[in-house]
Amino acid sequence: MNSVRMNAEEARVAQNDRLGERWDLWGPYLSERAWGTVREDYSATGDAWDYFPHGHARSRAYRWSEDGIGGISDFKQRLCFAFGFWNGRDPILKERLFGVTGPQGNHGEDVKELYWYIDNTPSHSFMRMIYRYPHAAFPYEELIKQSAARSKSESEFELWDTAALENGFFDIEIEYAKNSVDDILIRATATNCGSKAASLHILPTLWFRNTWSWGRDPRRPNLRMGRGGSAKVQIIEASHDLLGDYRLYCEDADELLFTENETNGERLWGVSNSTPFVKDSINDYVVLGNKDAVNPACVGTKATAIHKIDIPPRENRLIRLRLKKIAKGEKSFQAFENFDDLFTKRAHEADEFYAELAPKCLSTEHCAIERQALAGMLWTKQFYHYIMDQWLEGDPAFHPPPQERKHGRNSQWRHLYNERVMSMPDKWEFPWYASWDLAFHCIPLALVDPKFAKSQLDLIVREWYQHPNGHIPAYEWNFSDVNPPVIAWAAWRVYQIERKRSGKGDRAFLETVFHKMLIAFTWWVNRKDSEGNNIFQGGFLGLDNIGVFDRNDTFPDGSRLEQSDGTSWMGMFCLNMLRIALELARENPVYENIATKFFEHFLSIAAAMNNLGGKGIGLWDDEDEFYYDVLHMPGGRYFRVRVRSLIGLMPLLAIETIEPALLDTLPGFKDRLEWYLINEPHLCSLISRWQEPGMGERRLVALTRGHRMKCLLRRMLDPAEFLSDYGVRSMSKFHKDHPYVLTVRGEQKVVSYERAESQTNIFGGNSNWRGPVWMPINYLLIESLQKFHHYYGDDFQVECPTGSGQFTTLNGVANELSNRLIRIWLRDADGQRPFARTSGNALDEKRDRDRYWFHEYFHGDTGAGLGASHQTGWTGLVSKLIQQQGEHGTIAKPDPFTDL
Repeated sequence: MNSVRMNAEEARVAQNDRLGERWDLWGPYLSERAWGTVREDYSATGDAWDYFPHGHARSRAYRWSEDGIGGISDFKQRLCFAFGFWNGRDPILKERLFGVTGPQGNHGEDVKELYWYIDNTPSHSFMRMIYRYPHAAFPYEELIKQSAARSKSESEFELWDTAALENGFFDIEIEYAKNSVDDILIRATATNCGSKAASLHILPTLWFRNTWSWGRDPRRPNLRMGRGGSAKVQIIEASHDLLGDYRLYCEDADELLFTENETNGERLWGVSNSTPFVKDSINDYVVLGNKDAVNPACVGTKATAIHKIDIPPRENRLIRLRLKKIAKGEKSFQAFENFDDLFTKRAHEADEFYAELAPKCLSTEHCAIERQALAGMLWTKQFYHYIMDQWLEGDPAFHPPPQERKHGRNSQWRHLYNERVMSMPDKWEFPWYASWDLAFHCIPLALVDPKFAKSQLDLIVREWYQHPNGHIPAYEWNFSDVNPPVIAWAAWRVYQIERKRSGKGDRAFLETVFHKMLIAFTWWVNRKDSEGNNIFQGGFLGLDNIGVFDRNDTFPDGSRLEQSDGTSWMGMFCLNMLRIALELARENPVYENIATKFFEHFLSIAAAMNNLGGKGIGLWDDEDEFYYDVLHMPGGRYFRVRVRSLIGLMPLLAIETIEPALLDTLPGFKDRLEWYLINEPHLCSLISRWQEPGMGERRLVALTRGHRMKCLLRRMLDPAEFLSDYGVRSMSKFHKDHPYVLTVRGEQKVVSYERAESQTNIFGGNSNWRGPVWMPINYLLIESLQKFHHYYGDDFQVECPTGSGQFTTLNGVANELSNRLIRIWLRDADGQRPFARTSGNALDEKRDRDRYWFHEYFHGDTGAGLGASHQTGWTGLVSKLIQQQGEHGTIAKPDPFTDL
């Protein structure tokens, strides 16, 4: 991107800054699950899964957002498009992905479908995904029943564990190519992957999100049979007051069907409907043969084009559509002229874009992994709509919600006004943003679309998101939960990535986020440092079940947990703010004073970690040479919770190096530091080597001094403890044979090494921080090692792995960890890809050879994918690791014989 010439995709992304040239007007902004979400829950008890279950989704209009398979919408999700399918055997149309709910799954909610995000560009000029649909009836009830019957210690029951795929299936490739910002070409290619001919109904569906039924906006958009159609090309016309007029051109459709996106109250609750044409009328027409279900006048707010196709074995059939805004005065249009040529052109431009991004030394396999990781991140953008005040008060057209809601979930967030496209962790399992996930998403996103990455970080700290008290919203299940404070870190990294790639950093963006982070920092100090002693609690901090007990719990006797990770996060937060302040001080000396304040606060945190409450007790344990949480009990008693987990490695994250040239340009800051060195030597001695210039006269500020860092790395790089073949485990393997036991309120709590799925119900039991490998913390550890090496240089070496007798630099350790993480997706000597080891026979060696899943976390011993199967979100960081290793020439080369 440093070159003068921009390729076609880069030019489109650049045009997003221009008024009227918004290539991101349309994108994959449709959710994959809107049912079972908090925003659709209007119950008194807050049971979102039960209030709006999957069984209601086909019949009940959504209040806040829409869902579909391989779908798109405009950026406000007013007009939506997605695909439905029917194999002639299912009891309902396949209009949305199915999965078990949190209570139904043995490890929480879990999608029970097979699909892959294959390709996507930042402007969404070209998009591809594949959905696998069985010939046999989809086993809805079997999946629910078998999931409920399995224990926490058993693996999850998946679609491939049933017989549904044994007699064949359709692989349906869904593709989009934009001719312009509001002219979208659409293809669906269905391949019969079976030994017998099979029939398939493909139902490309266009509909409006229901905005008119709630008593707030009476304007009703409409769909109708379009004029100027023919036997070859039928047309659905759409009109919306704000969006304008669109046409969906449908080639070779058997018929067009129209109904309303209105709730079928008769089916759900036995009450009469205001219209005979309702949301599930198309389902009843196709599946039940009810010809009176759809509107014979061919008007409505939901419409579909039915394509009934028979496909011989191992052959495919293609359908083509085009969604285009109607130009003023436009009368005729050849929708499918040069159609395939444009697809070829956009596919070639996507190839060009990713080829220029990828370092030349990368293998074909590395390039494919990086590209699909980024594609998954671009596919999981979603229009997220949730206006808290309206949700709490209810809508004028309906009875007010139960009074319990006004004091229940999220009631303290009335100012929150969510109405933007945001990056989701996973559009089925987690179809809502999580602020700390979002921070990690922005790092790889900045490689391909820094403007979007910046907009996400800017958005989460806007006044209609960030609480007036400074709290950053966590996620919709509980916006008041506490996520690690990583927004400032992400803003700094995105700033650096853009500066490296374009030659110029966006100082206005950096300064904007910095000011909002000042408020967030104050919130942390006032709310999570209960005694003002610079030791922070924070609660679960995103690490779900990593503790002995739910770390959000309060103790009846007033005990509280002094958290190593909470305090380390705040140390890291201090240094992030210090570094940003120094950057801003280059042009505005006012920031030198603020930088000094964060340096002072960092010194106080370092002091507190070594002397809790002035009692001489620290979070560091000299005997074990490890950091632990400390339980602070009444009467001034302190008790170390000796669990060896990532919590004890977190102090490594609080590190920053400062270049001497930068210090020389900031004399005010430099003078104040000298004052501290002279007048507060007892504080300065607590942090690592500020007084000792390192490689190139750099200065180091870090919570862990050289000896403690080496002690932590000795454990972290020990295969018998944290180091696996696929990264750093979240829990030491030591606890496999030596479980930690603590009696709390007469109940025995046990923490052991759980290498795969969670064995507890803490935080829903749908993720596990007691053994598996997690990408985001591994990424931060790698970055910290790189910073340490930046200071110490090549002369500082450690044993890696511990006990191997092999020594390498800290940068060498960072490279080793990076390549171990990348190895999760690479074929080994047996041709196996570790991420697929829990997927049974779901992936065919030939058919699915170049298809990847990016899971939420990974088995601590085998690297097998676990948790959400499409959480490209923070697992998409692998693309940044591949990019970095490729640029440095340190990418591990795959075995040349694995492709034979």
